[in-house]
Order: sequence, then structure tokens, then C-alpha cells
Amino acid sequence: MSFASQASSLRGSKIADSYDQSPSIGESLDIPDGGLRAWIVVAGAFCLSFATFGYVVSWGAFQEYYQTTALSSRSPSDIAWIGSLQYSLIFLPGLITGYLFDLGYFKVSLASASILYIASSFLIAECQQYWQFILCQGVALGLSAGWIYVPCTAIVAHWFKEKRPVAFSIIAMGSSLGGILFPIILRQLIPQIGFRWTVRVIAFINFTCFIIGNMTIKPRLPTKGKSTANWRALATRAYILYTISTLLAFLGLYTLLTFLSVSAVTIGINSALAFYLVGVCNATSAAGRLLGGILALRAGALNVMIACTALAAAMTYVWPFVASHAGFIVLVCVYGVASGAFVSLFPIVTMRLGSVEDVGLRTGVQMTVMSLGALAGPPISGAIQQRTGSFHDVGIYAGSMVILSVMVMIVARWAHVGKLIGGVF
Repeated sequence: MSFASQASSLRGSKIADSYDQSPSIGESLDIPDGGLRAWIVVAGAFCLSFATFGYVVSWGAFQEYYQTTALSSRSPSDIAWIGSLQYSLIFLPGLITGYLFDLGYFKVSLASASILYIASSFLIAECQQYWQFILCQGVALGLSAGWIYVPCTAIVAHWFKEKRPVAFSIIAMGSSLGGILFPIILRQLIPQIGFRWTVRVIAFINFTCFIIGNMTIKPRLPTKGKSTANWRALATRAYILYTISTLLAFLGLYTLLTFLSVSAVTIGINSALAFYLVGVCNATSAAGRLLGGILALRAGALNVMIACTALAAAMTYVWPFVASHAGFIVLVCVYGVASGAFVSLFPIVTMRLGSVEDVGLRTGVQMTVMSLGALAGPPISGAIQQRTGSFHDVGIYAGSMVILSVMVMIVARWAHVGKLIGGVF
């Protein structure tokens, strides 16, 4: 074999072993990375993030209301299953929706899921029994939200490249704004117009957001038509390790938010203030999402995630042992900033671990795997709290899951860049 043919063979081998470094159709096209049309897409995705993920992260307010009023005969763990279904199903359909997104079925999926989401939002007002809340608020609302949220995350890669962290941070702030406003709406309107009409008011707000989202969001790349999934996009060590790390994170990351109001009352915080702490946490989370996106432009998305997720783990460990009211509020604010950075940046890392034409598949598979942690985490924490009668062991369990996630993130970073320290990634 000649030297030239050996060199050609070696180059082919390197390309085969390094899928994420190969040139792609999407990368060969000129990504706008800004402009009026791109930012209109961000605005539409912001509205959908507000109405879907923003509603889901407001679950802590519903948990407190259901435990004390609507479902007071059920255990905290039973009630937490409703929120866990929401958390998990907003990510679980990712494998299917991400693949359909890559094939060009975004608009059809968005319109269909919008109808189901709005219908389930109104039906929550008619629920009276536990199984009805499970079906409407847990399954139907969570599944339709997931059918929407994953493609709205992946679409950022069509319009942005260098500015992806900032663009997605703005979209993620929509969920924070929802997490701020929905608990306030619940707290203010339930005494005045009752639970049923309060839920209907929220449903009308979400309906407006869905109209805007359906009118403004569209993909940029041409559709693939019929195609088979490119499973090689999922075969890199860095991608596999990173996906595992997000699964571990979701086993503990939302435990504090889920039981925030309930745990605040146990240390003597007034129930009215405890109810608003979910909104406070989501407000500081908004700051963390924006700050995380800005820092990621200089330091790299995964580098910022590692630092902020470690801080979230520390706050989760400390949370059950804080007895003073001022200390508890400070802890909630710090946790909000740290967890907000995680939420705004975890899809950005996935986008960078391969080519843009398969971004829906990669993002979808990661979110499907991650959903298992969101499904199991809060009920496990609720069962621990019910057995022990306190949140001490809950904090140790949840914090340990999050810190284990950080360790796996560090290994994933090493697998991608070849070193533990240094480099922007």
C-alpha cells in the first residue's frame, strides 16, 4: 500500500471515530446567529417555555395546596407523584419528538400538542379525585408540555451558533417567569374566586402564550423527509457520560423546589410567605439562567454547569439543617441562581456534542433518559420524608445525587477535551 493510500485510510478512520468533529450539512449552511427573524423565534419559544416549563416548576405551590386542602387525605409522596409525572413527561417524549423535529414535522407536532395542553389545563379545574389529578395534571399536561418543550429547545441550534447560550438563557427565563407568576396567581385568586376559576385563569393565560408561539416559531433548515435515525450521533463517550450526569442530577435537583413550601412551614415560616418562596426561588433562578448564559460565552457551558451544579448540591445538603428564617430565604435565593444556570445550559452542551442536523435526536434522547430521574426523584424524597418524619435524610439523598452528577460531568468533560482543567467547553 502506498503512503498516500495509507494516509487516506488513516483520515477515514479518524473521521469514523470522531463523529462530532466531522463537517455537517447544517454547519455548512450559514447560521444567522442573530437578526430579527432569529430573535422572533426566541420570543415565541420564550412564551412556550413560560406556559409549559413555567407551569411545571410551579408545582411546589400546588403540592402545598393539595396537601392542606384538595388532597389532604393522601400522603406527601402520593401527591408528589403528580408533580413527578409533570417533571418527567416534559422530557420523556424527547426521543420521538426530537427525531420528528429532525425530519421536519415541527409545526404539526406543535399544533397537536398545543390542543392537548390547553384542554388538559382547563380540565384540571374539574378534577376532584386523586386519579383525576394524576391523569389531567400529571399525564396529559406533562406529556403535551414535553411534546412542545424538546423541539423548542432544539430549534435554537437552527438560528444560533456562538450566541446559543444567551438565546437559550432567554428562552429558559420564560419558565422562571412562569414559576414566579403562577404561584402568586394561585395564592391571590384562590381565596377570591376559588380553585376552579383560578386554574381557568391560568389556562387562558397559557392559551394566549400558545397562540403567540405557534405564530412565531419555525425551523430554518430544510426538512429531511423520510430518513432513518443516525444512531452514530449518540455513540460518543462524552455524550453518553453527559447524558448519565443529567439523569443523576434530576434525581435530586428538584427535590428542594418540590418541598420548599412544606419545609418552610415546618421551621415556623408563615404559610403565606412559604407559599411565595416558590416564586422567590424561580425569580432568582431567572437571574441564574441569564447569568449562566453570559458566563458560558467566555468560560464554556459545561464549565459553568459544573460549578453551578456543585453549588446547588451544597445548598441541597444544607437546606434541611437551616432553622432561621433569614438563613432559609438566603439559601433559597442561592439555590435558585445555581439551579437556574443548570436548567439554562444543559441543552447547550448537548448541541455542541455533534452536528446540527441531528440536534433533535441528541437532545431528545438525552431528555428522555433524564426524565427517569425527574420521575423518580421527588417520590423517593417524599417516601424518605414520610418514613423519617423530617427532611434531614431527604437533603442528604438529594444532595448526594446532585454531587454525583457533577463528578460524572467532569469525566464527560475529560472525554471530550482530553483534560480535566483548562479549555473552554
